[in-house]
Amino acid sequence: MVFETIGQLGHEQVVFCHNKDVGLKAIVAVHNTTLGPALGGLRMWPYKNEQEALNDVLRLSRGMTYKAAVAGLNLGGGKGVIIGDPSRDKSEGLFRAFGRFVNSLGGRYITAEDVGIDVNDMEYVFQETDYVSGVHQVHGGSGDPSPFTAAGTLQGIMTSLHVRFGTEEVGKFSYAVQGVGHVGYELCKLLRAEKAKVFVTDINRAAVQRCVEELGCEAVALDEIYDVDADVYSPCALGGTVNEKTMPRFKFKIVCGAANNQLATDECGDELERRGILYAPDYAVNAGGLMNVSIELDGYDRERAMRMLRSIYYNVGMIFKIAKRDGIATWKAADRMAEERISTIGKVKLPYMGSARPMFKGRSRN
Repeated sequence: MVFETIGQLGHEQVVFCHNKDVGLKAIVAVHNTTLGPALGGLRMWPYKNEQEALNDVLRLSRGMTYKAAVAGLNLGGGKGVIIGDPSRDKSEGLFRAFGRFVNSLGGRYITAEDVGIDVNDMEYVFQETDYVSGVHQVHGGSGDPSPFTAAGTLQGIMTSLHVRFGTEEVGKFSYAVQGVGHVGYELCKLLRAEKAKVFVTDINRAAVQRCVEELGCEAVALDEIYDVDADVYSPCALGGTVNEKTMPRFKFKIVCGAANNQLATDECGDELERRGILYAPDYAVNAGGLMNVSIELDGYDRERAMRMLRSIYYNVGMIFKIAKRDGIATWKAADRMAEERISTIGKVKLPYMGSARPMFKGRSRN
């Protein structure tokens, strides 16, 4: 069953990592290394069982392949997940043990920060391997990728507004932001800086209150976010919130957010199209964090990262053009754009087998 699933999704390698002394149960999935080493974040989550964790890492790693391809990066797609509660199960030993597993892959997989993980956790991983990005700035790293993911998401929103309404003036429209953690909060800051009306919700009440008090957002209950009369729905939490139960409640004209795997199924993307709701494919919109950490490979430069983020506007716009040209839904157009690039580059490159050149120039452990 496992090999059948891996084969269907096209993964190259899946590694199960276990260290009972520190309570580590983790999975690393390398999906595709045609364009370069597989880079993707490490997620820590209290999965109900191993199968749920496996399904998540396989799905997320495949998404990273498409994200890197659409973003124009010379990187493949991978992902890591740790089974555990990030509020109580973290330890130095846990992350250092994970770092040793990452190191054993010889550079085929480069890890980074994701849900449930922060830059301090990455510091422990970094003690055991060079194949980690998003480390603290004191080491020559880029630090927290959240502001860059949010800034890239804003670029996607601007493109979507231009296509749907003929203007990209963010402040003229209203937004329903679901999930105001690291990325969602940063996105709300950017939206409110443009004087936009912003509705927010999150399972973390303190995070919602912070947005209300500091930014002037309007709080709504968790389930009520789908009924908000706003122009843009911006999911920034976990995936699958665009589904057969929520879509009939949408008054939104655009779906554009930072969450991964926003569509519960591909058919949901088709249904958005039928309802006249413009969907900006998630992995094209939320590529800002990946773009930012990718720059660490050649020596981090914040200004260069900010310039690169602006390409998200172009990339999302190109997806909309392909969808219109080929008469297909935008989710399918994004996949087509990614697959065409992988196919083209695959004809001149072999899969990435390890470090062919020095990585992470200018970084220090001091």
